[in-house]
Amino acid sequence: MLRQTPGSAAGAGPARLTVVRQEHTLGAAEDLGFAVEMLAAAKTGGLGPTLRLYRPQPTVALGQRDARLPGFDDAARACRQQGFVPLVRKAGGRAAAYHQGCLVVDHVEPGMEAVAGSRGRFAAFAELYASALRHAGVDAAVGEIPGEYCPGEFTVHGTTAAGRKIKLVGTAQRVVSGAWLFSSVLVIRDAAPLRRVLTDVYAALGLDWDPGTAGAAEDAAEASALDLDTVEAALIQAYAGYSPLAFGGFDALADAVHRPIA
Repeated sequence: MLRQTPGSAAGAGPARLTVVRQEHTLGAAEDLGFAVEMLAAAKTGGLGPTLRLYRPQPTVALGQRDARLPGFDDAARACRQQGFVPLVRKAGGRAAAYHQGCLVVDHVEPGMEAVAGSRGRFAAFAELYASALRHAGVDAAVGEIPGEYCPGEFTVHGTTAAGRKIKLVGTAQRVVSGAWLFSSVLVIRDAAPLRRVLTDVYAALGLDWDPGTAGAAEDAAEASALDLDTVEAALIQAYAGYSPLAFGGFDALADAVHRPIA
């Protein structure tokens, strides 16, 4: 049972939330850009409340502030050298890395009070993700941890068997008049490549952080065999407590996103 649902903190959930599993990547840049296209479609009434889930290509999503730092070009070069695509996201935050061992969640909804509910969404969805991870057997809680990459008040973190706190979920939000996009990355497996690339990126940008805070859900799980399917199922179950769910295909989502405005 969720201690706090997004509906209780940020207004009641919608009458229906359509869940779409994107089975194949569009490409690193295209996947990131598609979320913004979803937001635009929601704003104009072409897309209703939608939850898109996919497993990404190796990517480092840098923030707008990162792109203005003198070391940005060196940071981007470090990403490419390690097989990650450097991209600048439109939502806030600092550099975050993800790969095929992660689950990306893009949640869009139209809404007239999109701006006013921003903080409530951060708090409530963080608890939803933490609850889902706990259901999957992960020691997860909400709160910023010292030295974390892309720091935030509502970070979802875990605790390893050795008592070390590690970041498990990063969230970012983009709000426009009439709609909002809440994007999250759940790091499930294989954190070592993420630590390596973030170490080089943050050094190039001149930003301090503790590489020991970068982990994966499997590092804080009861069972070492934790996989993405288990976490995805737990996440969908948690979202069912937020809103009645429907399930749709990606082709239909793409058609709705790219449909011309009448």
